Amino acid sequence: MNLGLGTAALGRPQYINVRQNDVDNSDLAAFRKQSFQVLEDAYNAGIRYFDTAPGYGLAEELVLDWLETKDDNSIEIATKWGYTYTANFDANATVHEVKEHSLAKLNEQWNFSKQLLPYLKVYQIHSATLETGVLENQEVLKQLAFLKKEYNLKIGLTTTGTNQVDVIKKALDVFVDGKQLFDVFQVTYNFLEQSLLEIIDELQQQNKKIVIKEALANGRVFSNKNYVHYQKMYASLEKLSKKHKVGIDAIALKYCEQTIPKSTVLSGASNANQLKENLKINSFSLSADDVNLLNSFNTDAEHYWSERKNLEWN
Repeated sequence: MNLGLGTAALGRPQYINVRQNDVDNSDLAAFRKQSFQVLEDAYNAGIRYFDTAPGYGLAEELVLDWLETKDDNSIEIATKWGYTYTANFDANATVHEVKEHSLAKLNEQWNFSKQLLPYLKVYQIHSATLETGVLENQEVLKQLAFLKKEYNLKIGLTTTGTNQVDVIKKALDVFVDGKQLFDVFQVTYNFLEQSLLEIIDELQQQNKKIVIKEALANGRVFSNKNYVHYQKMYASLEKLSKKHKVGIDAIALKYCEQTIPKSTVLSGASNANQLKENLKINSFSLSADDVNLLNSFNTDAEHYWSERKNLEWN
């Protein structure tokens, strides 16, 4: 199973997205119960890779509670450090999360995240950038190397923004005590944002694990009258959807799975129905012509990320 489950939408009622419809997530007990059920449904469908983070509100706590019902060493949990969730489940919050790549934040968040052991297999810097200097912070890098050795973890990072490839290149050059630090790269990739392809050969040659996030481009793959510049893409996706008898979400996820072989593609499903639709990627294959068509929708990275920046939390 190449599909994993991301828990950003399971741990907090709002997420950066193109608004599809209004959902009332004000009842936290009901929200938590639904999210727990999505984890269970994913597991029952064969998913074994689960991605979480302290920046995802309740997510780590929820995953921890769910793991207490399991005894299966094939489960792989990946978590991160570097973002603190600050919205406190307030839909009108002006700031939802705060980024901090300090040793103090790493130690503070590890203190909770380590409870996910022994299922915890991957520990990542959440949204590593050149600007925060985290890839040059020797205290942080040494501590990550220590955790890697002490707990037999894979160390990774997630990337966001126009210079994803530069961040990955810099990370590949990080060594601690003569050993390469990073094993896992969780990268934004979809048919609108294909910059990963610039470095994919090198990552695969070095036997790095690749995890794909935001395969649905934060909802931009779905028909939206506000995005007139994507009308040709929407028409093509509608045809592919009918041809393969699956939703557009499955087309987008399948594209990632087929164009980045051996990767883990994250579903961001927030309910059982979305998960069920996402899982349809196992029922079909895209033809070479289908893939070429989707490749043609590649956009300029600056445009892609400036458009994403303007998306609202909902």
